[in-house]
Amino acid sequence: MVNDSFKALSHPIRRGIVERLGEGPATVGDATAGFGVSKPAISKHLKVLEETGVVRREVRGRAHWLSLEPKVLGEAADWMDRQRALWGRLFDVVDEYLKEGSR
Repeated sequence: MVNDSFKALSHPIRRGIVERLGEGPATVGDATAGFGVSKPAISKHLKVLEETGVVRREVRGRAHWLSLEPKVLGEAADWMDRQRALWGRLFDVVDEYLKEGSR
């Protein structure tokens, strides 16, 4: 599941869409405006975001609304937090080793 989140966020356009949706739900047009790519390209990016579960689409009449699925992104954030803690401890060990060697 975590890999899906990273796949979804691996492209700058998809990250941009996620950032926009971080402000709240938006129509497809509002969430994807100004990226300078074709509508088929935007559709492919939205497909990845939806298939990975990062974004949910809701059809209201003729409008398609997009919103973030925080649980999916939360799983990726939890993984990154665990990695950050692990690397922090490893750097602390290296720092102590280097301090002992310089005495």
